[in-house]
Amino acid sequence: MLIRNSGAAGDRLVSASSPAAAKVELHVHINDNGVMRMRQVAGYDVPAKGNFELKPGGAHLMFMDIRRPFKEGEMVPVKLKFEKAGEVSAEFHVGRLGESTAPSVHHKP
Repeated sequence: MLIRNSGAAGDRLVSASSPAAAKVELHVHINDNGVMRMRQVAGYDVPAKGNFELKPGGAHLMFMDIRRPFKEGEMVPVKLKFEKAGEVSAEFHVGRLGESTAPSVHHKP
């Protein structure tokens, strides 16, 4: 997912939620002595008039305790909470791992 900030000020994604999961965490991959690990983070900075990308192997949303398995082709609703822009609704398309079609979220703080 590509988050685009068209505003004159930077913003920060601080949380996410979805009715499809008990909790959605913000995660990053880090290299820990040659071993790739995931770690939860407090937020992602989105620069003014810039972009921030969530993707496999990098910064991503981790859906915890999902209510039921996601099925290819369905849409999963998500609310993204930004420090300045507040809540922004988005939907994720469930595709195959490695699929290159990524949704975009536009916001202006």
